[in-house]
Amino acid sequence: MPETNPSAQHFLDLIKKSRRGKFKIYIGMSAGVGKTYRMLQEAQTLLRNGIDVKIGFIETHNRKETHELLEGLPVIPRRKLFYKGKELEELDMQAVIGLRPEIVIIDELAHTNIEGSKNEKRWQDVMEILDAGINVISAVNIQHIESLNEEVKQITGVEVRERIPDNVLAVADEVVNIDLTADELITRLKEGKIYRPDKIQTALTNFFRSDHILQLRELALKEVASQVERKVDTEVPKLVAQRREKFLACISSNEVTAKHVIRKTARLASYYNSKWLLLYVQTPAESRDRIPLDKQRHLINNFKLATEMGAEIIRVSSSNVSRAIIETAEQRQVTTICIGKPHITLIRVILATNLFNNLLKKLTSSDIDLVILS
Repeated sequence: MPETNPSAQHFLDLIKKSRRGKFKIYIGMSAGVGKTYRMLQEAQTLLRNGIDVKIGFIETHNRKETHELLEGLPVIPRRKLFYKGKELEELDMQAVIGLRPEIVIIDELAHTNIEGSKNEKRWQDVMEILDAGINVISAVNIQHIESLNEEVKQITGVEVRERIPDNVLAVADEVVNIDLTADELITRLKEGKIYRPDKIQTALTNFFRSDHILQLRELALKEVASQVERKVDTEVPKLVAQRREKFLACISSNEVTAKHVIRKTARLASYYNSKWLLLYVQTPAESRDRIPLDKQRHLINNFKLATEMGAEIIRVSSSNVSRAIIETAEQRQVTTICIGKPHITLIRVILATNLFNNLLKKLTSSDIDLVILS
């Protein structure tokens, strides 16, 4: 029979954690800040110090100064695949695990693998490599973090398709920000160190505008600061026990509002280094035999999104939404309830106001905060 003793399982979990590889992520506000260059510099230093370091996957984008840093570094051959009549190359995860280097460098963490690969995303490959006990150094841009998707779209007008869940950053042992001023980055772009000459002007008038860069830089700095706070919370002994935050995101079957609430709550949980839960209250009007198929599909997709971002999913059936929210919050020792802003139609405002008032009445007697996410 399998071992079910909780203390034995806890000890097994500790052993597995100690055997897991260490994970370092370089993060930047955009392409061209020097993440790949810095990783290769580190690899060269490690090699000179006798460390078994290998290149799993690096994309130099034909930048001369970056490409020169590859000289002398052992490279694990890439996996070649044919896709839509073209030969393409991917990280060979199995080769990395088979060779078992002490440290492997793997670029472009948010990359989507070619159809037919074992894992859909490169970050999933990296998780398997870490689980095999191999240390990984990787890199990602701030716009590829899932919970920042909407903010980045508002800043740049571009929706980034390739994204990583926030919990990938959360499991990193080190997160290092590669920072440049907006002027320095624009100078690098004009000097042809980021894109080919025919793409420079388009980049300057779109993504690489000074105001866009400043806002993305702020997001990157905040993200790294929150990672440092997380390490302080987990590694620095506390003399006085502090109240631990726990967030409850409440969603309906409305796809757009639900996504907004999920991403905003995930950001709050990340900043506070805290757990968060996702609650969907299924009313009689949305019972399994009455809810439209498209709403069912959107709900499932939002549950998946929240799970990838570190949430625990809770589904309850009730005709009284406010009561279900409060009961769940009290049972799970939630400190903050997060709800979406109501849609502006008369009947919905009236209904939402009743829900809001009921929530306020119940929250006055408990130590639970309410946040309305605009």
